[in-house]
Parts: sequence; structure tokens; C-alpha cells
Amino acid sequence: MSVASRHQSIARIPTRGFATSSNSSRKEDGIVEYRVATDVDDENLFRFFEQYEDEAAFGAHAESDHFERFAAELPELLAGEPEVTRFEVESATDVEL
Repeated sequence: MSVASRHQSIARIPTRGFATSSNSSRKEDGIVEYRVATDVDDENLFRFFEQYEDEAAFGAHAESDHFERFAAELPELLAGEPEVTRFEVESATDVEL
């Protein structure tokens, strides 16, 4: 999961760019899940939830044209350094509620 915070003082933040990047990413081979959400407590905080089949899928995503365009624009949009947390999951089980 990565966290990005946009500048509060800039109204031109292309939040649609997050959706475009997200939609393009979902179409990539090896991506299990890719979502962008606004934090429930801070509308200026965006959370990216990404799940890949393997390291190769993550590498291919990081080299995709749309990711490189997004990454090039990102420094102007951030209020600070993004926080990135990586989880290595060995197994998962569905939970019945």
C-alpha cells in the first residue's frame, strides 16, 4: 500500500489521473487488485492498494508507460514523501461472515 497526499492549496490536482492510472493498471497481466481510495479522515490523502501475482508482475507494472507518466507527474502533486508499505503474503483464506 502506498500513501500520497496532494497539496491542499492547489485545486488543479488531477484526481482523474489516479483513476486513469488505476484503470490502466487493472488491465495489466499479473495484477490481482489495484485500487485508489481517498482516506476517510483526510480527503487530501490517497491510498493505493496494489496486489500482484509475483515480483515479475510488479516489475512490469513499474516499467509500464502509464506508470512512468504518473511517476513523472507525482512530485508536483505530493505535499511530502510518499509512505510505502509492502506486505509479503504466504497464504490467504476466505473468511465466512
